Amino acid sequence: MTIIDRLIEITRPLDESVAISAGPTIEIRDSNKLSETVEALVRQAVFAPEPVKSYAQWLVRALSSMTGAYPASIHAFYLARGRGDTPDDFTVPAMNLRALPFHAARAVFRSAISSDACAFIFELARSEMGYTDQRPAEYASTILGAAIAESYSGPIFIQGDHFQVSSSRYKKDGAAEIDSIRALIAESITAGFFNIDIDTSTLVDLSQGTIPEQQKLNFSLCADFSEFTRGVEPPGITISLGGEIGEVGGQNSTEPELRAFMDGFTKAFGERLPDAPALSKISIQTGTSHGGVVLPDGSIAKVSVDFDTLRELSKIAKEYGLGGAVQHGASTLPEAMFTRFAESNALEVHLATGFQNILYERLPTGLLGEIYAYLDTNHAGERKEGQTDEQFHYNTRKRALGPFKQALWDLDQESLSEIEGAWETQFQLLFDRLNVGGTRRLVERFTPAIDAQPEPGAYLTGEAAEEDVRDLAD
Repeated sequence: MTIIDRLIEITRPLDESVAISAGPTIEIRDSNKLSETVEALVRQAVFAPEPVKSYAQWLVRALSSMTGAYPASIHAFYLARGRGDTPDDFTVPAMNLRALPFHAARAVFRSAISSDACAFIFELARSEMGYTDQRPAEYASTILGAAIAESYSGPIFIQGDHFQVSSSRYKKDGAAEIDSIRALIAESITAGFFNIDIDTSTLVDLSQGTIPEQQKLNFSLCADFSEFTRGVEPPGITISLGGEIGEVGGQNSTEPELRAFMDGFTKAFGERLPDAPALSKISIQTGTSHGGVVLPDGSIAKVSVDFDTLRELSKIAKEYGLGGAVQHGASTLPEAMFTRFAESNALEVHLATGFQNILYERLPTGLLGEIYAYLDTNHAGERKEGQTDEQFHYNTRKRALGPFKQALWDLDQESLSEIEGAWETQFQLLFDRLNVGGTRRLVERFTPAIDAQPEPGAYLTGEAAEEDVRDLAD
């Protein structure tokens, strides 16, 4: 079967809203009907066998660009903020939509349209790609398909979160681990991830006598991955790159650590690519823990965020030309605290577990029981001594998202509507408290529309090898 024949077959569920001819040439005949039927195409991008799956992913991206929704880099916008060319009284939410990303993204876009927001990011971590069973091209197609479904247009920022080096694998075979990260970067860029957070903070060596020595491997490898990224990014696109100076959940980051990393990175990257754009942001640690801290009854313990540190390090980051500092692991904080990120001039905040909690709190009892039974059987080795069932299930239930992906997509409409409604309420609250409403015109001013759509064959990469991601952050 030719590519054209394959694409024509893939578009049959779209009720003649799209026509395919030689080239391939795509024509949208009825945009309203496409919005109503695009979920059928997205389902093929998620569940169809190869090569249908890859061609469907490519087609979703092509159609989204034709409707005015396109993958973009936030690099120029962040540098503008660092220069003072934009206000710094808002914080960009970077949202990890682990489960039902098509449905969750539809809720995001509805909230964005109602508040005229454009400064927000969709992201997926290296670890999440494993346990949610979705590679970059699949995730991007769910986001872009959701934009079509909600008639959303404009730049869409899709980000590789925590492209993190495994310290154990690096010690065993450093070259192989470096090659794995490089391959992931290249795969993600092809899929439309034009924002990548490089996380080599796992290699900070606190046994060294000075802070620059502790950060040396961190900034050196970050410079290496940044150089690689600049070599594979599409023409006209400057990938937004982030570095990280401390693992989330550890001790708070300090000014000497930030300066040691940035001084070392600037020198190392400058020696490799003297005139190339460097980082646009830096992730720091200020007190939170990924997923929250679970108490024996399953509730989340209160955590403390050092907003003074966040404000001060964001200010220092701008001295190096960056947009500011990034806060990880914040979605389980009390709602009232989110306004303080914007007040502290935090550039970006990463959110994930809170959205996952909204899903699990609303699952039908029968499906939830199946998921917990699966965890009891297949992940019993992860139960720590003295853990209650509530603690164990809370800490491991993200690992059921891949095995139960089809079951989640096949939920009854009433359950899906309830989940989507709760998500939309949460996204709207976050947009309000992080003060990103009304940012569309500002973002579009610094974000050119560039067509970086690859050829269909670029999506036919085959299945990636499964990774052990248990020691990686989300």
